[in-house]
Amino acid sequence: MPVIAQVTPLAGAGLATAGEFLRAVAAGSCAPADVVAIAVGSGGELIADEALDEALTVPARQVVKSLQLTGRPGQLAQVPARAGQVIVRVVFLGVGDRSGPDLRRAGAELGRLLRPGETAVTAAVAGHGDEQVRAFAEGAVLGSYRYAEKAGTSEQLDKETEVRLLAGERPAGSAPDRGHAGPLAAVDEAAIFAAATALTRDLANTPSVRKSPQWLADIAAGIAANTGLSVRIWSEQELAAAGFGGITAVGAGSDRPPRLIELRYDPPAARRRIALVGKGITFDSGGLSLKPNDGMKAMKTDMAGGAAVIAAMSALAKLSVPHQVTGLVAAAENMPSGSAYRPGDVLTCFGGRTVEVLNTDAEGRLVLADAIAYAAATEQPDQIIDLATLTGAARIALGGSRAALYSTSEELAAGLLAAGEASGERLWRMPLHAEYLSALESGVADLANVSKDGSTGAGSILAAVFLREFAGSRPWAHLDIAGAARSGSDDGEISAGATGFGARLLLRWLLAG
Repeated sequence: MPVIAQVTPLAGAGLATAGEFLRAVAAGSCAPADVVAIAVGSGGELIADEALDEALTVPARQVVKSLQLTGRPGQLAQVPARAGQVIVRVVFLGVGDRSGPDLRRAGAELGRLLRPGETAVTAAVAGHGDEQVRAFAEGAVLGSYRYAEKAGTSEQLDKETEVRLLAGERPAGSAPDRGHAGPLAAVDEAAIFAAATALTRDLANTPSVRKSPQWLADIAAGIAANTGLSVRIWSEQELAAAGFGGITAVGAGSDRPPRLIELRYDPPAARRRIALVGKGITFDSGGLSLKPNDGMKAMKTDMAGGAAVIAAMSALAKLSVPHQVTGLVAAAENMPSGSAYRPGDVLTCFGGRTVEVLNTDAEGRLVLADAIAYAAATEQPDQIIDLATLTGAARIALGGSRAALYSTSEELAAGLLAAGEASGERLWRMPLHAEYLSALESGVADLANVSKDGSTGAGSILAAVFLREFAGSRPWAHLDIAGAARSGSDDGEISAGATGFGARLLLRWLLAG
C-alpha cells in the first residue's frame, strides 16, 4: 500500500506561526512533530518570527541568506532545532508566489520528504484563502504517494503520515470560495481529489501479471459497491453478441478475455448527461505487430485512461457532482497467439462501421471506437470525453507536461482547458481537420486503423480523427495522455511510474459545469 499523508488543519489558540508551535511544544502544551516547515517566498521572503529564532542555533533570516534560498517552489533545506527537550527538523520550504501551482508543488515536496509514520507541521498557508489551502493540501497528499513491491516494504508503507496545517484566519474581506466553510472543507476536498489520483496510480502501477481485464472489472465493481454506483460487467460472449468487434478482436489473442466495464452515477435532478470513456489495455505487447522489448516495459500502464475514469467515478458522490455520469472502460489484453487478430483483418465495430486492421499495435483506438459508439448510441449523452495512452506521437509533440486535447466542441474544449489549468493536469489543444481523414481511407472497409503507407505522420491527430468517426454528432473530446500518464522520475506532485493523470482534471471539469 502507498504512503498517503493525512492533512489536517491544526486548531489552537496562539498557534499562528511555526515558531509559536515550537514554543508550545517546548512548554509541553502541544504534541511535537518530526518536521516543522517554514515557508520561504519568492526572492527569499520570510515572515519574521522571534519564536522560531529561539529554537534555531542561527536566526532564520541568516539561514535563508547563507543557504542562498530563493523561495523557488519546492526548494528544500533542513536544519535541526530544539523545542525544549525535543529535537525537530526545521525545513525551509520554497512556496514561490503562493499561487495554486506553486503551493501544490511545495506541498508535494514536503509530502515526499516525510518518511512513513512521520508528522509535519507548517504555517505555509496560514491566513490564505481556501484555494491556496486546497492546493497545498492536495500537493502534500500526492507527494507522499509511494508504490513498491520490495520485500519487507508493506509494513513500512502502512504507517500513517500526517501534515498538520496552521491555517490561521481567512484574509480580511475574503469569502469562502465555492461554498466552502473554511480550511477544513478545503482540505477535505483536496483529499478526495488526491485520493482519486492515488487510485489511478495504484491501478496503473499494478503489474500486469495480476492485472487482467477481469481483475480490473472486479476492482471497479468493488468501488461501485462502496460508492453507490451501479455497475455492469460485459463478458466476452455478451460483447461478441452485441457487435463489439473492436474489443473482442483486440482481446482474442489473450487467454484472459476482454471486458467492458460500465459504471453509472445517477443523482436526482441531474443537469447534464456525461459519458466518460477510458482505454483499459491491461498489457500491450503490440499483438502480432509485436513491440520491441523496451517498448513493452511501461505497458502495464496502458490502461491509465481507464484507471482515471474508474477513479473519477469513485469520487462523484463524495463531491455531490450534479450530473448523470456513465463511465465506460474497454478492457482487454493485446497479446500474440494463434487466436490473435491479424494485419489485414476487417472488424465490424459497434454500430456497424468496418475497420481494416493494418497494425495490431494500434489497438487502443479499436476498443475506444466500440465504447464511444456505444455511449453515443445508447446513452445519448450531452458530451463524451475519452482518455487514452494512445500514441507515442503525443509524447513526442508535447513531452510529459501536457496531454493532447482534440474536440468537436469549442465549449467543451474551453472547459477542459480551464479544468486542466486549475487542476495542474494541463492540456494543449491540437488540430482536428477533415483533410487528415483521407490518410485512413481503405479499399475494403470504411476506415483503416492507421495510415496505409505511414508517410502522413501526425500519428496522434490521425488517431483522434479515427475516433471522431464513432462519436456521431455528440460533442466529443479526446485526451491523448500517453506522455502525461507516465514519468521516469518524481517531480512536484508527479510521481515516478504512473502519474495518475486525468482523474483530477475530470473532477474539476465536472464540478465547474
